[in-house]
Amino acid sequence: MASDQEKTIDVDKLLQNKLKSVSIGALENAVAKVVSDMVGEDYKCTISEVKYTLFSGADLHVKIELSYNPEK
Repeated sequence: MASDQEKTIDVDKLLQNKLKSVSIGALENAVAKVVSDMVGEDYKCTISEVKYTLFSGADLHVKIELSYNPEK
């Protein structure tokens, strides 16, 4: 007998990977902003090798590097 505290898993929700609708460019900008805010320097982010997983996840390669602007 199942307890009232047990949660049922919504399989349909797990299989609808909403990450596929997220723009990689927007994600790169968001990561770069967070890192730049944390470090206090301008950083850029490049995301590649995106592989969406079955259960609403993603494996990806993230490269973060100092953004060099000679005018600053």
